[in-house]
Amino acid sequence: MEIKFTKSENLKKKPEPGQKLGFGNIFTDYMLVMPYDEGKGWHDPEIKPYAPIELSPASMCLHYGQTVFEGMKAYRTADNKIQLFRPEENFKRLNQSNERLVIPQLPEELAMECLMELLKVEKDWVPSNDGESLYIRPFIFAVDPFLGVRPGNSYLFIIILSPSGAYYESGLNPVNIYVENKYVRAVRGGMGYAKTGGNYAASLIGQDEAHKQNFSQVLWLDGVEQKYIEEVGAMNIFFVIDGEVVTPMLQGSILPGITRKSAIEVCKSWGLKVSERRISIQEISDAYDAGKLQEVFGTGTAAVISPVGILKWGDKLMEINGNKIGDISQKLYDTMTGIQWGKVEDTFNWTVEVK
Repeated sequence: MEIKFTKSENLKKKPEPGQKLGFGNIFTDYMLVMPYDEGKGWHDPEIKPYAPIELSPASMCLHYGQTVFEGMKAYRTADNKIQLFRPEENFKRLNQSNERLVIPQLPEELAMECLMELLKVEKDWVPSNDGESLYIRPFIFAVDPFLGVRPGNSYLFIIILSPSGAYYESGLNPVNIYVENKYVRAVRGGMGYAKTGGNYAASLIGQDEAHKQNFSQVLWLDGVEQKYIEEVGAMNIFFVIDGEVVTPMLQGSILPGITRKSAIEVCKSWGLKVSERRISIQEISDAYDAGKLQEVFGTGTAAVISPVGILKWGDKLMEINGNKIGDISQKLYDTMTGIQWGKVEDTFNWTVEVK
């Protein structure tokens, strides 16, 4: 499919080397926009200047939340190549989210073609400083001006880009996590496995409560019994118990993270025992009391690996590994970020070069 290009007359000034980028605050010159209309399918992709989107106040996405998104990054290597990390997995997951929210499937080859063309135009926006990357946000939403509750007939697929700073500016420091006992985020049969706005909206109240208690993130329990561990607000969660790497199994209520999947594959390649199963918060507490809880870490696109130093469940504070990063967490972080930035050989064939 031919991708139209509309040139911007007012290119932005790119960030200076060493400038603090933060996350999600700066946007590049261009975005990709492709509409979908019933009976016509996905059509007329266009790379156009980054600008506000005009929507009807009755657009269905604003009223019924029919929207999905993904998050990935482009990395600049030491030899000035630009590469992606398992982007095909992101578009597979996007279509899983589409299926759950009754959004038309987006051909994955077409999505990749759109992304690659946009990155070719915006390649100079990929930062070169250590730990920095170009964050990529593809998303889809219903735009029909209609106030009845039904799946939309018209959608927009958009990709925007944002240069982002290093997640850990002062080193790989453990985070403090609060176990949420009152609210729930998702249940099996719901939308927990889909990357959709509603899941994140549901998590905000728990996140707010965690911040009030000076904790950085929330660990969610299952929505039925509130005893089994699911995920942290922005990442999947792992535990190292007596030498075994354990993570909650995918049952439809947690996000099937691509970094999660990659971490499991890397750990298995090292010969570590890895289990995906139901884990109760009581089991974690008991393992801590027995001196068997060696490490806790999260996985996600933003942080890659996020070690946990303090875990709070009710009145109980659990300090993990002396509030220091563990050996497995550090090795995983070094290996996976090394692959992403081209510093470590990619024996898994996960990276895709933008040419």
